[in-house]
Amino acid sequence: MTRDKPVPVNTDIMRGLNDIMILYLLLQEPSYGYEISRQIREKTRDGYVIRETTLYSVFARLESGGYIESFSGTVSMGRPRTYYRITDAGRTYYRQKCQEWQEIQSLLQPFIEEE
Repeated sequence: MTRDKPVPVNTDIMRGLNDIMILYLLLQEPSYGYEISRQIREKTRDGYVIRETTLYSVFARLESGGYIESFSGTVSMGRPRTYYRITDAGRTYYRQKCQEWQEIQSLLQPFIEEE
């Protein structure tokens, strides 16, 4: 099924997938909040716009779990910018979350009606 414009997805559903999206992007390279938000919006073709409060809440949770670490980076408009990078524990967690997502897809597939 192809769509010209994506159907907006319920944010409650997406909340459980934020970790995967953010860790995926950090696997590519260290980054900062605005850029990660922009990439999520771009990769979902505007189907999901992560709120700033949600984004920084996920950062805090992932950092407290040891999955990412923050560091100061280049200055933007006179203020230091906080960057994030994935840790080895984060790489393992990312793989676990991807496996979990694949299992969920497999379990739900019998209930998805094709048009």
